[in-house]
Amino acid sequence: MTFNEKLRSIQLKNNSLLCIGLDTDIQLIPKSLLRRADPITEFNHRIIEATQDIVCAYKLNLAFYEVLGERGWHAVHQTLARIPKNIVTIGDGKRGDIGNSVERYAKLILEDYKFDAATVNPYMGEDSVSPFLKRKEQCAFILTVTSNKGAKDFQFLKVNGKPLYEKVLKKIHQWNTKKNCGVVAGTTHPGVLKRLRELAPTLPFLLPGIGAQQGDLESAVRYGCDMRGELAIISSSRSILYASHDENFPDAARAAALTLRDTINHYREKYF
Repeated sequence: MTFNEKLRSIQLKNNSLLCIGLDTDIQLIPKSLLRRADPITEFNHRIIEATQDIVCAYKLNLAFYEVLGERGWHAVHQTLARIPKNIVTIGDGKRGDIGNSVERYAKLILEDYKFDAATVNPYMGEDSVSPFLKRKEQCAFILTVTSNKGAKDFQFLKVNGKPLYEKVLKKIHQWNTKKNCGVVAGTTHPGVLKRLRELAPTLPFLLPGIGAQQGDLESAVRYGCDMRGELAIISSSRSILYASHDENFPDAARAAALTLRDTINHYREKYF
């Protein structure tokens, strides 16, 4: 099964474009969990159990785990083991290097952890991306336009009359020989998102920025989806994970995720 086939399948089954970012911060989880041997894993397991029927993907920002050293690596493995196999998993490390270094990054994320997808920084060119593109069932989501304030420092610069992000997208098409490239497109730039989808009607889009970064949800659905209202992965982290800081956090997370999933589907019905 290709990555796109797996993504479409779970989006249909769960009627969802929602991705929960498991960017778990030990300083923000309920204090009662800190008495557990592995509080991060326990928190993640409860979030997964509460939401696995209403998402299409879970995304782990690896920085939140790597900072913990060996405990963090263990938490990644244990978290992935609890995610149902039909749900897409994304290792969000935004790696970008060359030679043996990037080969090892790809090996860690795609072979050791066995994520379905990774986020990749294309700044160093094709050889910094190609190790993530060896298997048709695993996707590289390539940074194209990001949702942070500093995105305009480089991504919007004109190159021969075209913004740099369009040049990146052109390269993504060239690298997409196994049909396993995806686009990271921030929801804080609706007009740019519309343009990217026009230029890439069949690629999967990972859409960060909803929630704390105040990305526009309606535009994310309208312009991020393909013509079938699919192949968009709309990611939200903090507003779901920390909907409550008390013992009822799984129920609160589910309620927040349901509200967001249903709002997304309202816009899908409106435009598709």
